Amino acid sequence: MFTGIIESKGIIKRVVSEGLNKTFWIESGISSQLKVDQSLSHSGVCLTVETLNETSHRVTAIDETLQKTNLSGWKGGTIVNLERCLQIGGRLDGHIVQGHVDCVGICKGVIEKKGSWVLTFEFPKKFAELVVEKGSICLNGISLTVFNIKKKAFSVAIVPYTYEHTNIQFLKAGDTVNLEFDMLGKYLLRQMKLK
Repeated sequence: MFTGIIESKGIIKRVVSEGLNKTFWIESGISSQLKVDQSLSHSGVCLTVETLNETSHRVTAIDETLQKTNLSGWKGGTIVNLERCLQIGGRLDGHIVQGHVDCVGICKGVIEKKGSWVLTFEFPKKFAELVVEKGSICLNGISLTVFNIKKKAFSVAIVPYTYEHTNIQFLKAGDTVNLEFDMLGKYLLRQMKLK
């Protein structure tokens, strides 16, 4: 479990394809604090730390993950958001995030608002029931509040701290992002549909 509050940014240093899988070496300020077998959110995708050195860690994404996320497009130099898992007894500053991406969204535009930013994203219409005005969404691992909802689009407002400390500052129209819809909403919707 995660909270969607980003701890650090990492940079992809090397990508190796092995069969249908991709292995990523990521350099970050928190890599030295990790341990092997630890779950770590990489731009919203929960991956297991496999190997460590002083400044980097290695993770592998299998075919299922590559098909449902934007990881297949990661290459050397890609900046990713990192968050270690929630500790029991810790504060839940964002919202409950599993690190299980539901789909990929597409950035439709970025508007600078003299000190903040509004970004609009399009997503597959089949997820429309899971997006609610002023509700939570996890976008590239970041817990954000949605507004201006349409049938298959929504906007988020970004404060300077989030802009400076995440990879959202690099997004432009046409870029893909990992989306995880609110877990509680998914369970409630499933129960309602089964009745």
